[in-house]
Amino acid sequence: MKGALLVIGMMLVGVVGLAAWRGGWPLVYEGLKRGGQESVTLLPLLVVVFVLTGFVQVLLPRELVAHWLSDEAGWRGIGVAWVAGALTPGGGPIGMPLAATLVRSGAGLGVVVTYLTSLSMLSFIRLPMEVAMYGGRLTGLRLLASLVLPPVAGLLAHALGPLLMGRT
Repeated sequence: MKGALLVIGMMLVGVVGLAAWRGGWPLVYEGLKRGGQESVTLLPLLVVVFVLTGFVQVLLPRELVAHWLSDEAGWRGIGVAWVAGALTPGGGPIGMPLAATLVRSGAGLGVVVTYLTSLSMLSFIRLPMEVAMYGGRLTGLRLLASLVLPPVAGLLAHALGPLLMGRT
């Protein structure tokens, strides 16, 4: 978490410097103002999500996670994560904290990767918007092509995770 904060902080310093170079302090002020407006809009959602993840941690028994979402759950865990990712509303702002909670609760690497991949690729909540924007045929093709990717990513993570994460 500290590393991510450091990288994002360096990116912020870089874009502030770029804004100052391109437009001076008025552009820096405009960027800060718009960022503040976005924060006011998103902050209530983030507070609710973090409180929700706290309750998920408290209410989700480790035995349930072990049975349904651990590495030992196999296809059952991959399947649950596949569906849950596709059905999670709100995309990353909601799904990423939930995924972090699953990791802390003992969910397997393959399950978490399946969930995150499904969350990113299969969000069924955005399907009506996709159909409206680029039609049913292209939406159907994208969905069909994307359906197999979350479980494949999860199985790869399950197989490669111990090697890459230093677990044996």
